[in-house]
Amino acid sequence: MPASTVQSTPLEPAAVRADLADRTHGAVVLFEGVVRDHDHGRSVVSLGYSAHPEAERVLAEVVTEIEAEFDVVAVAQHRVGDLAIGEVALVAGCASAHRAGAFPACAELVERIKERVPVWKKQVFADGSDEWVGLGEC
Repeated sequence: MPASTVQSTPLEPAAVRADLADRTHGAVVLFEGVVRDHDHGRSVVSLGYSAHPEAERVLAEVVTEIEAEFDVVAVAQHRVGDLAIGEVALVAGCASAHRAGAFPACAELVERIKERVPVWKKQVFADGSDEWVGLGEC
């Protein structure tokens, strides 16, 4: 099983999917979060992700919770550094015997990652301005 990671190298969704494959899994659900070219009506040209040193530990904790609560096998990988439009920033996957378990587990995995894992993004807009997202009370 692949480790859940926070990494500066490109993510490989196909490798994560292959790692989740197992003869007992009738369902593998994979989410790819891709850098898009807009946000709230503004044109985005690039973004960079930064992570707290504990981000990988928190990510692994969230994955473990999802596995226990939904009886699935799960993995998640988050990218940090500068990303271009179209690059994959997050891969989250869940596998189980049936789709009824895998779909809600993967959706909840993504939600908890967004809520709890200390990764922040700086969006750069076409007009030269920028914005930090995910800083919370910082």
